[in-house]
Formats: sequence, structure tokens, C-alpha cells
Amino acid sequence: MVITRDTKLADLLKEYPWLKDEAMKVSDKFKILNTPVGKIMLKKATVAEMSKRSGISEDKIIEKLTNMIKER
Repeated sequence: MVITRDTKLADLLKEYPWLKDEAMKVSDKFKILNTPVGKIMLKKATVAEMSKRSGISEDKIIEKLTNMIKER
């Protein structure tokens, strides 16, 4: 899967379910993914929205997620 700024988190987690726990290593702000609100957000959230919420650049998030997937 090619990850872009428009990639939906739901699609990523469908293909790589373990990525939810690993995402928390990128930023503590991603702990919200384990809350009821986070479950609702997952359906619509994109990498671009992850970037806005975390303060981490889109490129950096894409790089980290891609590296996590390659290492697994």
C-alpha cells in the first residue's frame, strides 16, 4: 500500500491492524485511537488530519508509517 496524505487510517488499519499500537510510538497524541472517540475518528481520518492533530509533518508521518510497515 502506498501511503499518501489522503490515505485513510481505517484503510491502513484494515491492512495492518498492528499499526494502531505502533502509531503511538510516533506521538503520544495517537493514544486517542484507543478511545471511543478515536474509533469514530478512524473511519474518516486521513494522514493529513493525523498531521494536524499531532503537529508532525505529513511527510514525517508517512515516512515513519512506511518504515514501520517495511520493518515488520
